[in-house]
Amino acid sequence: MPYAKNGVFTTGFIGFGLRKLYKFIFKQLGWKVAGRLPVNHKKYVLVVAPHTSNWDFFVGLGARATFNFWPQYAAKSDLFFWPLGWILKRLGGYPVVRSKNTNFVQSFADIFKKEKEFILTITPEGTRSYNPDWKTGFYYIAKEANVPIVPVAFDYKTKTVTMREPMNTDMSVEETIDELKKWYSHFQGKNPQNGVHYDN
Repeated sequence: MPYAKNGVFTTGFIGFGLRKLYKFIFKQLGWKVAGRLPVNHKKYVLVVAPHTSNWDFFVGLGARATFNFWPQYAAKSDLFFWPLGWILKRLGGYPVVRSKNTNFVQSFADIFKKEKEFILTITPEGTRSYNPDWKTGFYYIAKEANVPIVPVAFDYKTKTVTMREPMNTDMSVEETIDELKKWYSHFQGKNPQNGVHYDN
């Protein structure tokens, strides 16, 4: 899985103009950001929830432009057909083949170890529908690559994208997911019934 450098949508005149456009639309629609970038870390796994709508992608573009950083994201390979695939790659997308023979965790852990700066975005719910059984790849990628997890929440009620302080992977995967679910349960997705529930 090769590392894709920033494309025309992120560098140069076109990239600068698009970032300004994303930021302007984000602000005009009433959205804002809270928290701050983990400036002491150049590599980390960005965990985003609740993920309940396709609109989350566009909110993410605005938040990325507002925070002024460049996280990449994994997306299923079926989406990377022409011309959508060309656009997705230049927006930071990595095509992921979902099969038993694909080592998702090791592939991204190797990228983290290779690159001096790399941020990977993952939605642990793995679907826009309600899913109590989160995918654990984000945890094992961070642990294998020895990088922190940075939680980010989308709250459609207050129109705020909140970035939390980095977390280490010194807790077990079960403890980490429990703590994250408790935090994310305070934020409302676009479709609240499909958001993060915390019952403990």
